[in-house]
Amino acid sequence: MTFSRLLATLVVLLGALLVPAHAQTADTTLSPLVDALAPGSFKDRETAIAALVATEDLRVVPLLQTLADGDLYVGKTDAKVVFITGSGATLGRIDPVTAAELGEVPKADLEKVKVNNGLRRVIRTAIGQLTLLSDDPATRRSAAQSILRDADPANLELLDSGISAEADPAILQVMQTARAVLTLKTDATLEDKTAALPLVSAIGGRDALTLLTAALANAPDELKPAIQASIDGLARDRAVWDAAQNVWYGISLGSVLLLAAIGLAITFGVMGVINMAHGEMVMLGAYTTFVVQETIRRYSPELFDYSLAIALPLAFLITALIGIAIERGIIRWLYGRALETLLATWGISLILQQSVRSIFGPTNRLVGNPSWMSGSFDLGGLSITWSRLWIVIFALVVFVTLLLVLKRTALGLQMRAVTQNRRMASAMGIRTPFVDAMTFGLGSGVAGLAGVALSQIDNVSPNLGQGYIIDSFMVVVFGGVGNLWGTFVGALTLGIANKFLEPYVGAVLGKILILVLIILFIQRRPRGLFALKGRSVEA
Repeated sequence: MTFSRLLATLVVLLGALLVPAHAQTADTTLSPLVDALAPGSFKDRETAIAALVATEDLRVVPLLQTLADGDLYVGKTDAKVVFITGSGATLGRIDPVTAAELGEVPKADLEKVKVNNGLRRVIRTAIGQLTLLSDDPATRRSAAQSILRDADPANLELLDSGISAEADPAILQVMQTARAVLTLKTDATLEDKTAALPLVSAIGGRDALTLLTAALANAPDELKPAIQASIDGLARDRAVWDAAQNVWYGISLGSVLLLAAIGLAITFGVMGVINMAHGEMVMLGAYTTFVVQETIRRYSPELFDYSLAIALPLAFLITALIGIAIERGIIRWLYGRALETLLATWGISLILQQSVRSIFGPTNRLVGNPSWMSGSFDLGGLSITWSRLWIVIFALVVFVTLLLVLKRTALGLQMRAVTQNRRMASAMGIRTPFVDAMTFGLGSGVAGLAGVALSQIDNVSPNLGQGYIIDSFMVVVFGGVGNLWGTFVGALTLGIANKFLEPYVGAVLGKILILVLIILFIQRRPRGLFALKGRSVEA
């Protein structure tokens, strides 16, 4: 028994308890109208629904909702419409009007009352008519929104009744907006339609544009200039909001690029190592999240909303240790040999990818969103998903944390010294091999954190990191090697530029144009936007 069917049954049972004795005559009148829902065509059912709505009996609401859900049945022999209970070969029957139990019958003796999408729209409107005058504000709001959505001019008189009785300003505004929409669809006077235009325009967005465009086709000539002016104003507003939406998409992409590139900026800037395995550190962070979530699903499902908080330190620790092992075992023997370093890290990336394929398989793995990262909300004309918003916030937190590490800790001071002049730093007693190992570990750990974030918006697969390694290098080179502020500005610039180019030239050509522009920029400023200062850097 579905939840909606159970809810409908409970409502009917409650209604039966509250119906006084003198209402039994109404039951006798209502029952034949309910049974009339089953026979005939869909058009006949529309007529039966209209007759039920005319009774203004609130017991009709759960009945119609059950019909819309496809859970209303009729007996093949007695043609009586019933609610059902239970499952299997035998089903219990409940009278939709009196809530009386009618006994069990074989499932084969019952047949569903069929509905289609057109009939469901009629049912939504009917439920709206019955609930618009409810004592519950939430019910009235839902009814008004349903009438606004369906925009059936037949509900105009009902809306007038609701408006005259409504005391809640917010619900009244929804009703008045719905009335304005319906007015444009009727043969109302020119004055009424002119007065309705501001209310329809106030809906804003594409919904208002659609309504006004439809009204323009059938509007009298005197009204068309006003409707066209409203459409033009909405189109201008929509253009502004579309530009703002592209900026948000660019910031969202920029935050992803920042997370993916900021660890590379540290290792590339301090060590001069072209780390082609950096993307695999991102991938390992994403798979750490997958393992954490699978463990939680199996042993403690109630902790799922905390899965990312658990995965973040684990991903940082695991990828940092792997990064230190790579630096100590391979890269430290290749300093000053850029081509060999590139080939070695590329080989490491292939080994890591194949290892993950062997352990987890080549297919995408499901990583779920916690409840607080699911869904979206509207801010004016912007549509913002919670997952992207939290990733933007997380990227800023990581960026600020790294700035503090570099500016306020002994390791950060040593890293900056090695970046600016390695030989002088060594001469001053700084253990450059230790700094190299910690730097590579820190950069790899930050890449692991990026993997945790990317697991919420991208497919978790062995190839996850490959999609970000080239963009990460572009961000680092464009912003200035080893400069975190350059990485920050470069990531946001490239992200916003990408999203503004995509609608006009497509995603692939947009990336090509960005790459060409970066090449031209590097020709003029080889050190990027923010060049590091230092004797060995400037030499």
